[in-house]
Amino acid sequence: MPRVKRGTTHVKRRKSLLKRTKGYKWGRKNKIKEAKTAVLKAGAHAYRDRRTKKRTARSLWQIRINAAVREEGITYSKFIDLLKKSKVEVDRKILSDLAQNNPEVFKAIVAAVNPVTSPTKKLNSAQK
Repeated sequence: MPRVKRGTTHVKRRKSLLKRTKGYKWGRKNKIKEAKTAVLKAGAHAYRDRRTKKRTARSLWQIRINAAVREEGITYSKFIDLLKKSKVEVDRKILSDLAQNNPEVFKAIVAAVNPVTSPTKKLNSAQK
């Protein structure tokens, strides 16, 4: 049986590993054993943080919506409740964007959902 040399595949595997550790500090960039653990950890952190990014984005949308509806005299939770009761299916991302970039459209949505809001109520909440 002829001898099979596998040096090329071994080198190729190590090269591809070290390619992924480009830009890392110290031994993680050029020592195979440390590079392997660094790549595994990086993958785990990337996986975790892709989910964390979604949570923080939703939290930011809620904060922006809350700030905008408080100017109209209601709270975030009441506003979301009124949206659901009115069967308005606009998600938080869009509402946040409207509150930030098109405040007049956002105010129209709030007025459509909450016809009880009056100018005197807004003035009283602003004075506190």
